[in-house]
Amino acid sequence: MKCFARIMLLLSLLLGMSTLYAEEDLTIEITKGVERALPIAIVPFGLQSSVPEDVAAIISQDLRRSGRFEPLSPQSYPDRPSEFSQINFANWRALQVDHVVVGQVKPSAGGRYTVQFQLAGVFQSNQLLGMSFDVKSNMLRQVAHQISDLIYEKLTGERGAFTTRIAYITASQQTSGGTYSLVVADADGYNPQVVLRSSQPLMSPSWSPDGSKLAYVSFENRRAQIVVQDVYSGSRQTVAAFPGINGAPSWSPDGRRLAVTLSKDGNPEIYIYNLGGGEPVRLTNSKAINTEPVWSPDGSSIVFTSDRGGSPQLYRVGLNGGQPQRLTFDGDYNARPVFSPDGRYLAMVHRKGGRFYIAVMDMQNRQLRVLTEGGLDESPSFAPNGRMIIYATSQGGREILAAVSVDGRVRQSLGLRDSNVREPVWSPYNR
Repeated sequence: MKCFARIMLLLSLLLGMSTLYAEEDLTIEITKGVERALPIAIVPFGLQSSVPEDVAAIISQDLRRSGRFEPLSPQSYPDRPSEFSQINFANWRALQVDHVVVGQVKPSAGGRYTVQFQLAGVFQSNQLLGMSFDVKSNMLRQVAHQISDLIYEKLTGERGAFTTRIAYITASQQTSGGTYSLVVADADGYNPQVVLRSSQPLMSPSWSPDGSKLAYVSFENRRAQIVVQDVYSGSRQTVAAFPGINGAPSWSPDGRRLAVTLSKDGNPEIYIYNLGGGEPVRLTNSKAINTEPVWSPDGSSIVFTSDRGGSPQLYRVGLNGGQPQRLTFDGDYNARPVFSPDGRYLAMVHRKGGRFYIAVMDMQNRQLRVLTEGGLDESPSFAPNGRMIIYATSQGGREILAAVSVDGRVRQSLGLRDSNVREPVWSPYNR
């Protein structure tokens, strides 16, 4: 399919150009939630002084974003306890709320704050969680996310992902040219930090398994090269700058290798690059375009996009090479694969009727399910707990990020007030 060849080359070389003022926070709008979300009350925390962050409000926003909880409006609260002993459970039972979160924020020595919280079961009148943190003022949002994770895991049995981060690519167009940025922000879009600015395009960010580094494609020096950068120190290492395409880096689960797309030998093929040194090892060999490699979570195979069958589809190949196995047959276009952390699902961009959707394949039964409403949806990335998928899309003529639950029941849009943003990747859990 010649069209696919042109599209894939253009995507490999040009996508990732969008607009951002890096100081802006992403704003999140929940467009669809679970009908039977668990009712919960997050009582405003008791304060002994002016506090720079509303901890209770952040917790409430986190839990609402998950789609699993429906925090009550504070206007409906019968009272406002700040510790477990003050809770009048009869009042809360009358509201049919299952759980109540109470807490306090107190100043401590050296400009720090002590944050205490308790999670109570209303119908059992019991305390389910209780913890205290002593932190600097600039860590109050992080503590709020940590409390959200604790509550989420206690009530769902699944690990939360509120303390994780997202990375994305942006570009601002100016009269003198463009400025491209690689940005890292909290999972709720706050605290955006520019990891790198460049006058040349940046694209295809990929988190290392420990969340400390990002691999990406840079067009510095006006040629494609794959760079690995430490998110904290800013130190950078160019790992591939061969003639032609150097693209689509994907980390191995052990963090020692990258799967990449190179055309140094003529055709775009999948290679394995050992970060410890040595020449890239070629994994595929065909006349088709082979690109967008991603590792299986167990590190035993690579899934990639290829048009070797006439249209872009997903294929899997072992690390020793051999004949790739075709995975997708539903539709004439399936690309940009990404595994869920547990390996059960494979998300992808799926075209149907000229529109592009985010879909997931259940790897146990090979059933494909479309999750989004479609349009120009692209670049899916799983949350580290596998519950949500963040992706890029267009809305009202603007490029924004969006998120959808793996069952399609929860949807969110994430946008900047005045800008466009794309190519999101959700970080793993920090180790």
